[in-house]
Amino acid sequence: MLAVLAFGFGCAAYGYLTLPDVRVLRSQNPSTTAFIDLREREASSRGDTLRRVQRWVPYNRISSHLTRAVLVAEDGTFWRHDGVDYDQLRDAVEVSVERMEFVRGASTITQQLAKNLYLSPSKNPIRKLRELIIARRLEAELSKQRILELYLNVIEWGDGIYGAEAAARQYFRTSAAQLGPQESALLAAALVNPHLLDPGHPSARLRRRQQMILKRMGSVTPPASESAGPSTEPPAVPSTPAPPDVLPGEPIPVEKVPTGRGGDIRPVGSG
Repeated sequence: MLAVLAFGFGCAAYGYLTLPDVRVLRSQNPSTTAFIDLREREASSRGDTLRRVQRWVPYNRISSHLTRAVLVAEDGTFWRHDGVDYDQLRDAVEVSVERMEFVRGASTITQQLAKNLYLSPSKNPIRKLRELIIARRLEAELSKQRILELYLNVIEWGDGIYGAEAAARQYFRTSAAQLGPQESALLAAALVNPHLLDPGHPSARLRRRQQMILKRMGSVTPPASESAGPSTEPPAVPSTPAPPDVLPGEPIPVEKVPTGRGGDIRPVGSG
């Protein structure tokens, strides 16, 4: 028994000590991510060469409409949590236990960033634990603005399309700074499955999600640019009540559709 406990403690200690040093992200942008590398390996295994379109832009050059839309679609409690939304996590664990399988959900933007940068889409519990620890480290070392800036520059918006600037130019022939509410809501709506949902040619399902996000965009306030100083403003109260099925702070419902290329790989918005 002692040997088993010692082995378990050793594994836990090794896992903790080998976690990435996120402090470098305060001043350095990552040259690649675990998910970008994964996509390249997948393409190579098929004998293909995957293009990579990514244009890094600072937080203050990303439309506030897009930041609002992404917060609505992916993390309604971004302002309030420390990297982990414990209420959502508890609910996800309860559902997983009830169904005897891991289910999606409960991942904050910070967790999604941790997974994109350093981990894999595996549902292995050890991987999930590492994700939680890295998310807490990100929140301890970086501002909310920086976390959102990193997130919006590395997330996948289609095959080989990474970040808000590349997505804005690919789908709308404009810059991330010039995105309006309608375009922003479409991009945010596509994050649920960026390989099946094309903002440039929106399906009926994507349009429905877009409209749900648009109705709630007034209920959130994105972090201000760091150049203007950290914002302490709480989420704004919507001028008109949201309909019952899209209350502020609740996740946008996700329709069950087949997963995209790569099985259950979903770089953002997944558990």
